[in-house]
Order: sequence, then C-alpha cells, then structure tokens
Amino acid sequence: MPQPRELPGFYYDPEKNRYFPIKGRIPGSSSKPKTPTLKPPQTPSNQLQESGRSCCRRLRNRTSKLLQARELDGRHVIASHYCKRNFAEEFRKIQASKPVVWKYRGTDKMGISALEHLRVDVQTPEGQSETDVLLTGSINGSLSFSEVGRVGKYFDGGTKWMADCVMNYVKEKTVERNEVLGPVFRPNRAALLMPSRISCIRLGPKCSSHAVNDGPIVGHALFTTLGSDTSGGSVYTLRLVEPLDLGSGILNTWSRLEEIASVRCTLWTAEYDYNRQRAVIGTNLGGASVDLETGMTSWFLHCKSDVFAQQIVNSGNVILCGLRNGAILTVDFREKRERLSDRLITHQIPCTSSDKKVGGSNKEWFKLKGDIYPSHTVRMPSSISCLVSLQFDEQYFFSSSMDGSMRLYDRRLLQRGAVQCYEGHVNSHTRIQIGVDPAERFIMSGGEDCKLRLWSIKSGELLFEDKFSDSVLSTVCYQTCRSFKAEEDDLYKHDSSLGAWLGSHEGLFYMQWL
Repeated sequence: MPQPRELPGFYYDPEKNRYFPIKGRIPGSSSKPKTPTLKPPQTPSNQLQESGRSCCRRLRNRTSKLLQARELDGRHVIASHYCKRNFAEEFRKIQASKPVVWKYRGTDKMGISALEHLRVDVQTPEGQSETDVLLTGSINGSLSFSEVGRVGKYFDGGTKWMADCVMNYVKEKTVERNEVLGPVFRPNRAALLMPSRISCIRLGPKCSSHAVNDGPIVGHALFTTLGSDTSGGSVYTLRLVEPLDLGSGILNTWSRLEEIASVRCTLWTAEYDYNRQRAVIGTNLGGASVDLETGMTSWFLHCKSDVFAQQIVNSGNVILCGLRNGAILTVDFREKRERLSDRLITHQIPCTSSDKKVGGSNKEWFKLKGDIYPSHTVRMPSSISCLVSLQFDEQYFFSSSMDGSMRLYDRRLLQRGAVQCYEGHVNSHTRIQIGVDPAERFIMSGGEDCKLRLWSIKSGELLFEDKFSDSVLSTVCYQTCRSFKAEEDDLYKHDSSLGAWLGSHEGLFYMQWL
C-alpha cells in the first residue's frame, strides 16, 4: 500500500483513512511562547494566607458588577458558566466582608476569658428599665457587669470606656467613621473576684442567641471557674429574674450568686441544659452532669483525655464531647438508661497517631467508660478547641481543632467525613471560641496570628481576614437585642444593624456590619 501524500495544513489518520485539518493557533493570541516568571518559593501557610487575602479583596471589589448583573439577570446572578447564585446571598457576603471595628480604650487590663451579651431589667431611682449588659469573666477570676450604651448617670461612680474606630471597610479607611459608638460603663463594686479563672459563661432559658427585639429577657446565668493548684473548679448560677441593682444595692445583686457544686479537677467547659435544670461539665477526668437544684454530680464519661469542648444537641438527649486527643464522642445523655447496671460501659476507640508507621499492623486504642455511640465517633487531627451546633438544624455541628482545622459535620453522616471545610484558620495550642451569627449564614473565629476570619457557612468561602488586635481574639458573642447606641443628648441614634463582641487579653472590641 503506498504511503499517503503529505498535504500542507492537513494530517492523515490511518485508522479512519482520511485527512484532517491541522488546527493553528487561536486568532489574536501571541505567536511567541510565554516565558514563565520566576517567583520565590512559598510555604503552604503563606500560599493559603495569600489566597485568602486575594479572595477577600475580590469580594469587596465586585459590588458594582453584582448590581449590574442583577439588573440584567433579575434576582439570580450568573456566577459561572455552570451555576447561578442568589443575589441576596451574594450581597450578604459582600456586606460581611466590610465590617466596622471599634476598640474600647482602657480595657487592656481586663484579660477577658469569657463574654456574654444579655438584656436585663435594672432598678434605677426613676424606676425599672431594660438595658443591655455585658457579663465578662477574666483570667484573674474577676466576674463583672458593664452597662452598654449609657453613661452611668444612675450610679454613684464607675469606669467608662469609650470606643475608637480602628477599622472601617465601609469607607475604605481606618480612621474615619460616620457615627459614634456608645460607651461601656462598669459601676463601682460591679466586679467580684472568684477563686480562679472564669472558664465559661452560659446564659439561661430566656436568653437565646436568636432572641428578637423586645423579646424575653435573661432569667439565669451559669458560669464556671477553672480551678487552681489548691482547689478544683466550681459551678455557679446567678439569678437574674428580679431587676438588677448595679448602684448602691449592688451587694443585693451579688447575693443571688450561688455555688452549686465543686469538683476536684480542672473544669474546662460547661453547657446549660435548662430543660432539665442541670449543667453539663467537661473536665480533665471526663464529663459529668450537675443537678442545679440539689448540687449532685453524676459522671457519664470517664477518660484519660481532657474534655475541652461540649455541645448539647437533640433537646438534651445527646451531648457531643471534644477531647484533647482529637476525638469527638457522641454521648447518650438520657436520664433513663435501658441497662441492668448503673456502671458505665467500657469502650475501646481506635485512634490515629502522627508518629505511627505507615502500613504498621498494630492498631492504637484508647479506653474510656461512658454511654457513647462508638460508631458515631469522629476524629480531628489535633485537640478539639470548640464545638458549636446549628440551632436551625441540630444535626449539623462545627468543630475546630488546635492544628487550624475547622469543619462542619452532619451527625447522620459522620462516617463520610466533613460536609464542609473552612481554610485559613491558624491555631496550634489555644482554645478559641467559634461564633455563628443569629441567621446562621457566617462563622467567625480569631487565630493565633491575631487575625479575625469570617467564612460563609454554606460555601466555605473566606469572606474577611484582617488583624486589628495584638493578641488572640479568643472569645466572641453576638449582640442580638436592640441597638445599644447611647441616648445622651441624642448623640447616639438607634439602629438594628448586626454586631458582635470580641474579647482578648488585650481588651474589648466590637464589630458591626452596617
């Protein structure tokens, strides 16, 4: 068979026995090959931070394009060639990436370790009124009340902290602001020194983080102390049903403080199971339940790994326990256990080790005793830092660990791994709290690089990343009631914008989205 002839611009396919045109370069493209520019090598952490910063910059710069796309395409915005996204959802992301941040002068000596915003009734010489209050715990054991948005005109004296705007992405400047944030005022004798560090503060049944304006006020608050070398941690409750007197009758307010129980161990965390009037505590010996009426303590988990984080789900029937070794246990927390003995069941849970040889035949296990579901156990790469469940669907929960991992899990699909991962978080050894906004669209956390980051829960996209504190922002709580703008001389006006309180060893911050 003769060899096929060579035709200019064509090539011959022997299988199909025909000629095909040779495709040239794309019209308009450069005929010269591009020479790659050499870039200095980057570490994985630097690459991740640079990609996060570029993502945040792109998000802030696409507002005009988003509005133009809405006018052309209606309520849906074309995000790519393959999918469409909702305009409102995309616009909320842009808003979340442009916060305004204030820092309160003089709060650098507070050393905040726990923080909650609540709305309570306060007794004043002119009668009873509702006001917003910050309940803060510090690393030196101080527990204190601070009134928000007023100037303390009903009190004999105290300390007033004014806010300075340290970051304003709305104006694209860091020093200018179009409004003045209300002060925070702590009356005299409104701080009480406890035996050791305040490890956590939890609010009672009438204080949901999803409370609406003019909703029910706080009824009770629960807080715990970490413990010291001479004594263990303790569980306390503070009754807030009656109006608070933060003035001359402050001692009457502190008289409502009651120590419920004390344990001879380190008390890391606690949850308020107000449906059953008990507290669930996590210690270096395991997990226990404390009856808030009798003070009786009953252990539901014994293990050699500290319980750093807990979360009550399924209306109190199940509790998640995050351990120092990275395991997240699902504990059966029902009162009536269907078993013949009151003794806790012994389990052996397989664990992974970073120094274990690949391909080794020996499995590593850790023993524990408790009412757990072994098949519902999930492992994180490092010690668990925080656990948070979604209120709208308790099957989903967030977990962060001390290697910078942050993940979203579905309790029904734990064996399949995480539903969503959130990249960019920085942590190696610090217990850092996770904050979820009331609408449960965004998740926020500080990092050991002193930066604050905010992600979209649904997409995992990093929306905000910046540094405005010189220490780790380890505590966060959202301001959910009515605006706390001060009313003195009509200088501060009310608004309904969303905001969050941030606490660190450096002081108190407030972040707001206009």
